[in-house]
Amino acid sequence: MQIALQALLFVGGLAVALVASDRAVAYTRALAAALGAPTFIVGVVLVAIGTDLPEIANSIAAHVEGEGDVNVGDSIGSTLTQYTLVLALFPLVAGVLAIDPRQVGVVTVLTMGGLAATAVFVADGWLARWEGGFLVAAWAFFTWAVVRALPGAAPDDPPPVAYRSKLVQTGIVLVALGFVGFGATVAVRALVRLAELAGVPEFVIAFFGASLGTSAPEIVVDITALRRGAPGIALGDALGSSLVDSTLSIGAGPVVAPAEVTPRLALTGTFYTFAAVGLVGAFLAGRRRHDRLSTLLLGGLYLLAYAVLLSAD
Repeated sequence: MQIALQALLFVGGLAVALVASDRAVAYTRALAAALGAPTFIVGVVLVAIGTDLPEIANSIAAHVEGEGDVNVGDSIGSTLTQYTLVLALFPLVAGVLAIDPRQVGVVTVLTMGGLAATAVFVADGWLARWEGGFLVAAWAFFTWAVVRALPGAAPDDPPPVAYRSKLVQTGIVLVALGFVGFGATVAVRALVRLAELAGVPEFVIAFFGASLGTSAPEIVVDITALRRGAPGIALGDALGSSLVDSTLSIGAGPVVAPAEVTPRLALTGTFYTFAAVGLVGAFLAGRRRHDRLSTLLLGGLYLLAYAVLLSAD
């Protein structure tokens, strides 16, 4: 009975996420065309916030409970996962992707800036309210910088949508992304529960659940965007989510309630993610393409992170 229920929840949650992601992508493309903005910029500014709502909510909830490590671990881990595991899936879905080195370079440098600030803040084992405020302000400034540094419209032929109002389109995108997050979370939790019922070892469940759970909304939305011929949205969301995670997501919690963190683990994870983000950004920007070779590099960096963090524990 339990297995049947969890299987139903998995299928139902995944169906909700896929249908909602299709609407989110369609209206994001329509909104980008109406604004005359590149789909990449809309992915960074709007879609990334929607797919990162679970991390932001988790940050606040963790600090209310005095669990700063949960916030930093989830936010830094999500930054790493987006730059490695999520991006590694792109060529498997859409083949070879052209990379604009300026787009990747700008977001990568800003994300590394957020990670550097985080490393400084967690070194004393405490995330203060003003430090959270600094990170939130950094996200706002960095987002403005991305928009200013990457002007111009990329050609796109968005699908027809029922509503033409930009305000309505924005609302539909955010609501659809909310359903993506809900459906993906239900599906992932059901899948983890199925693994438990099947007797899968606890470490494997934790590894699988942590890596997939924090990135489920991004994976669903980005794969949908790639399949619908909107790589700009997919890349903008993956990179933009990392920018949000390294600034706004980490900062939201301590703004509400300062909390302690474990410096050794926080610094190890932050330094590794800083290095991985820089390496991935330089590799993609230098090659100007994303293919199976870069998939191997990104996947390897993701797996290596677990060995590094387990050795530091």
